[in-house]
Amino acid sequence: MSEITSFVCPASWKITTLGQICKETGGSIQTGPFGSQLHASDYVEDGIPSVMPKNISIEKILDDDIARVSVDDVNRLSKHKLQMGDIVYSRRGDVEKCVLVSEKEDGWLCGTGCIKVRIGPVGDISAKYIHAFLSHPEVRRWISQHAVGATMPNLNTSILSSVPVYLPPKELQSFIANSWFGFNQKLLVNAGINNTLENIAQAIFKSWFVDFEPTKAKIAAREALLAENPAATPEKIATAEQQAAIQAIAGAGDIIPTEQLQTIADLFPGQLVPSELGEIPEGWRVDKVENVITRLKPKQRYTKKQVEPHGNVPVFEQGAGVLLGYQNGTAGFKASPERPMFIFGDHTCVTHLSCEPFDISANVIPIEGCDFPTLWVYQAVKDLQKFQEYRRHWSEFIIKQLVTPAAELAEVYSKLATDFVKMKESNVSESSVLIQVRDSLLPKLLSGELEFN
Repeated sequence: MSEITSFVCPASWKITTLGQICKETGGSIQTGPFGSQLHASDYVEDGIPSVMPKNISIEKILDDDIARVSVDDVNRLSKHKLQMGDIVYSRRGDVEKCVLVSEKEDGWLCGTGCIKVRIGPVGDISAKYIHAFLSHPEVRRWISQHAVGATMPNLNTSILSSVPVYLPPKELQSFIANSWFGFNQKLLVNAGINNTLENIAQAIFKSWFVDFEPTKAKIAAREALLAENPAATPEKIATAEQQAAIQAIAGAGDIIPTEQLQTIADLFPGQLVPSELGEIPEGWRVDKVENVITRLKPKQRYTKKQVEPHGNVPVFEQGAGVLLGYQNGTAGFKASPERPMFIFGDHTCVTHLSCEPFDISANVIPIEGCDFPTLWVYQAVKDLQKFQEYRRHWSEFIIKQLVTPAAELAEVYSKLATDFVKMKESNVSESSVLIQVRDSLLPKLLSGELEFN
């Protein structure tokens, strides 16, 4: 057994392997169904969720856009059904991450491309502790180093069976598991708050710059007034239009200060005019992405071997998780709330906004706005290019068309969105500290720096 060299095992702890634990407890390590057992045509719109590699995160199973299969297929593949307490790995790609199955996911299917680890009922070994141990950066590093494959890391049941596991006494297992769970719950709360903030920013952007609701409200108010009173004065028409636009803008809730509503309402045109993208507010125009962005030049691109689990400067990759790791040197891109930047994954079309200094890895393109505020540009372009297959998309992305408003209105949106971004960045910073504290718990207990009483 190849031990984890950075860990020192106290005398009261036991060194074993994941495979031995599964064997002694009556558990198993089971590869998910292969493609020949579950075809693309077997997936359904309404059914039982099937956990794929893209659904795996350390804190929870990501069920947005999760694949689903029929009850009959789940029963046919019953040995791949998940139980609460199972641990699921990806078999290829990002093989170092694993997720613990909660009560919510009990009965779901371990999908193709995954491996299911089940700690059995015999003995006093906590599945929560095993998940906490396997999720530690040093254990994840061990798994990455032992994965096979020249171009893409691959995991199998043999490699997972040989993962060394350090088992403390039962009481300490519970303490570590509960501490880990508590940290993860707080991380999920922060992520939920940030998701809400992002949704608010997107909803306002869509209302103003996609659905043109304030402009349409002005048109509807004018038409209703003239239908009732064809002789209405221009002043009455202007007042009706303004009040209607204010109501449309205020629909975002108490986000926008009352004293700003009238000023913002006056910035929206009162007419829609034809364009190649359909009707748009009068005075706005159709443009291309390449005319509203500036591609920034990196001085260095980092690889997985050059980053650490914790550090000062985040390094972004083009995968869905975005964060490759950290480096402790000088940041290549000095992003800030006053000068935000964002990235575009050339092969994946993943986008991510940053208001803190960062660096990048291969195939990541750093961008900021040109002639329009970056926060406005980010919302305008982030979903324009759809992923088609794993290839370069930049040349298609930059010729996508979009509707651009008056620069003054884009600036108003940017100032509003900056407040959301600052709140998000505060939560991100707090989460970074929580992760460092969480990940330091196990090594400190192993080294004796912390004692459990």
